[in-house]
Amino acid sequence: MVAARANWKGFIKFGEVACAVALYTAASSSERIAFNTLNRVTGNRVRREFVDSETGDPVERDDQVKGYEIENGDYVVLEPDEVAAAIPGSDKTLNIVAFVPCNEIDDVYFDKPYYLAPDKMGADAYKLLRDGMRQDKVAALAQTVLFRRLRTVLIRPHGKGLIGTTLNFDYEVRSAKEAFDDIPEMKIEGEMLALAKHIINTKKGSFDAKAFDDRYDAAIAELVKAKIEGKALPRKKAPPPSSKSDLLQALRDSAGLASTKKKPKRAAAAKANADVKRPKRAAASSKKRAA
Repeated sequence: MVAARANWKGFIKFGEVACAVALYTAASSSERIAFNTLNRVTGNRVRREFVDSETGDPVERDDQVKGYEIENGDYVVLEPDEVAAAIPGSDKTLNIVAFVPCNEIDDVYFDKPYYLAPDKMGADAYKLLRDGMRQDKVAALAQTVLFRRLRTVLIRPHGKGLIGTTLNFDYEVRSAKEAFDDIPEMKIEGEMLALAKHIINTKKGSFDAKAFDDRYDAAIAELVKAKIEGKALPRKKAPPPSSKSDLLQALRDSAGLASTKKKPKRAAAAKANADVKRPKRAAASSKKRAA
């Protein structure tokens, strides 16, 4: 098995203590099924290229330069060396600026996770930081330049090591107010709330990542296999749409409770049966008196 290649190497520094670390990607999409774009007529792969929007001529890589639009069609050209010089300098150090409670960061700010592994020479300081944070139940906030951007990184104990999660900046996270503004005010209580809690309790479990498969990739793999073998293409039946318009009744059905509308019918049937049986008992009593 080929050893993973580090995305970044540097130091974690807390106080006057520093330890060498390497950063590795914790989540990857390389195992997903990938498509190529083809020419439907020839079956050949399509090549992507940049063309001049006015002349239509192809633009070679060396002639491509970044630009910032200041007005419609007017740009400020930024050369690669100018962009590199404008990025804040980095001494390859994750400077810890604060230790915070583990649950203090809203996960809406989470960007990408990375494993932070120790260099052999810095293992003692690394373990000291890991165990200290674990005992105090805190995480570390650090900053450094990663991938040409100044990044804030949340560092937490993770198994035998540390995991660093890059955080979105505040301006990158959209306000929840706009998304939730149209939710009407409604107080849920009584039977509805009790039924909802009952359904939640019956569905309680624990998270196991292996229990959740990528149905999209599995479906595409099945489709590709069928086309290669010349078999009928698989078609999954769509689940029928829910027709429940009564929230309370839908909750009752989900909880396995019978409809309250059926109770009067059962009561009426029981009363009817009782009325039928009474004359028989009365007749039996008359025979006893006659005897």
